[in-house]
Amino acid sequence: MRHSDEAAPITELLDERRALLALVRGMLGSGSELDSVVDETYRRWYELSGPVRARIETPGSRLTNVAGGICLARLALPVRGGVRAGGDIVGQAEAGPGGPADHARRSLRRRCLDPTTPQDQDAVVRAVRQACAAGDAAGLASLLACDVTAFFDGGGKIRALVEPVHGGEEVARTLLTLLSGHAPTTLHAQSVNGRTGLVVRYGHQVAAVIGLDVTVRHVVQVWVTLNPDKLRSWNPPGPTPSPRSR
Repeated sequence: MRHSDEAAPITELLDERRALLALVRGMLGSGSELDSVVDETYRRWYELSGPVRARIETPGSRLTNVAGGICLARLALPVRGGVRAGGDIVGQAEAGPGGPADHARRSLRRRCLDPTTPQDQDAVVRAVRQACAAGDAAGLASLLACDVTAFFDGGGKIRALVEPVHGGEEVARTLLTLLSGHAPTTLHAQSVNGRTGLVVRYGHQVAAVIGLDVTVRHVVQVWVTLNPDKLRSWNPPGPTPSPRSR
C-alpha cells in the first residue's frame, strides 16, 4: 500500500508520461503543442489539493481524461498563420523560505562540521545502492540519518512527490517505492555533481538522478531529480526507443 498519494514506481511514472504524449500526438499530430499539452495536464493535476489527489484511485485515467479535454479544446480553436490561438504557458513557482534552499544550507553546514571523505561518500552511496537493489528497507533505513529529508523535483512535468519526506523509515519506503519494478530498470553508483550519487536508467534512458549528502557515514539529505528538462544533459539527443517495444 502506498503511504503517499503520489509515491509510485518510476517505471509507472515514465510510462504514464509516454502514454499522455502518445495520446496528444494522436489527437493533434506532431508539433510543438505536444509538450505544452502534457505540461498543462500536470499543472492541472497539481492545482488539486493533496487530499483530492489522494482520493483519485487511478491517476493515469484522470490525467488521460484531462489531456484529451485540452486537445479537444485546442482543436476547436481557430487556426491563425498555421498556429492555433490560446496556447497555455506553464510555470512553476520557486520554493520560498523554509523550502529546499534552507535545507540545502543546513546540509552544507553539517558537511562542513562533519566533513566526509570521497571514499566514505562512495562507500555509503554504494551501500545505499545495494540496499535499494535488494529491496532491503531496514538496511536502507540504517544508512539514513534519523532526521534525513528527501526532496523530489518533477518540475511539474511528471507525477512526483510535492512535499519533502522526512525520517529514515519514511525516506527508505519512498525510495524503494520509486525504484520498485524489474528490468529494464537499473540503478548505478556514479558521479553526480562531483560526488558519488545514484543514476536510475529505464532501458537506455536516464530516468532519475539521485544526489546524496553524507556526513558521519549516514545520508542526511536526498535530492531526486525526475524533471525531464533537467535530465536532458544525461540523455543522448534523438528518439529513445521504449524499453517495452523491443
